[in-house]
Amino acid sequence: MIEENKNENRFLSSQKKVEDKKETSLRPQKLHEFVGQKKSKENFKIFIQAAQKRKESLEHVLLYGPPGLGKTTIANIISHEMNVNIKTTAGPAIERPGDLAAILTNLEEGDILFIDEIHRLNRSVEEILYPALEDFKLDIIIGKGPSARSIRLDLPGFTLIGATTRAGLLTAPLRDRFGIIERLEYYNLPELNHIIQRTSKILNFEIESDAALQIAGRSRGTPRIANRILKRVRDWAEIKNTKLINNDIVQEAFSALSIDPLGLDKIDRKYLLTIIQKYNGGPVGIETIAASISEETDTIEDLYEPYLLQLGFIERTPRGRTATKAAYTHLKIPIPQKILTQQNQLF
Repeated sequence: MIEENKNENRFLSSQKKVEDKKETSLRPQKLHEFVGQKKSKENFKIFIQAAQKRKESLEHVLLYGPPGLGKTTIANIISHEMNVNIKTTAGPAIERPGDLAAILTNLEEGDILFIDEIHRLNRSVEEILYPALEDFKLDIIIGKGPSARSIRLDLPGFTLIGATTRAGLLTAPLRDRFGIIERLEYYNLPELNHIIQRTSKILNFEIESDAALQIAGRSRGTPRIANRILKRVRDWAEIKNTKLINNDIVQEAFSALSIDPLGLDKIDRKYLLTIIQKYNGGPVGIETIAASISEETDTIEDLYEPYLLQLGFIERTPRGRTATKAAYTHLKIPIPQKILTQQNQLF
């Protein structure tokens, strides 16, 4: 429980926070309004038009990729484009087969069932889902022991949209039942800049192009983080009684929030400095790092390391984590000779 609270308090986490529940109004409603994910967007346009032409429900969809890239938004866009209702739930919320049965029997023809964190579905629930996905049938066992009997219910044709940040944890039988599988990628600077400009208009604020680019560069390729930073920068503008967010306001906010030009926060720097200063740049085991910075290993692997790996600041080796020359350079720490020798040998 303590660990969950820590992650919620991390400003640059791409995990959903309480304040992000208000972002619904910021989400696009139609496919042409959606920014980024060009390949997936083009594919969905074809899939949706083909399904509408055949007057069928869309095939089951699996969306996977890092948090904050728009999986929930795409699910809602599909429901708008198909002009059907959407029922939203999460894998951990469906605890018993009866919970799933209640949801499925309340769906209407063509409706969409969106299950977030689908990799966390209970195995007994997952097995009931198989015939529902393939044959639109629901097998329910009533009673226990010798008197137990099975009832098969007919379900309306529906579309399941599953979202996960950890596709590798999905069982093969479940993954194979999705007809459409799309991976969402991190966003580039122009796409994030477009999203920030759009959000500022919705929030009734103007933002200078330089200021928008500064926010985009610190958003870790993630729209959720971009919108969260923009809302915090807006607080500084509010205090200054201005409707224009300029570079000065942005820099003041970044300084107060301890966000550097590459989007690293205090926790990222603490992680890197632990490897560099306490363990001479590594290699050092993940359990040792976790103990040193008082975090769980899963938290480090899921929340901290992906972005640092993306920047090329750390390497995962069989012997543990090592800091790269890029990490030393960014933190303005002299590069030890052993790091220069090791990494020069690779070229």
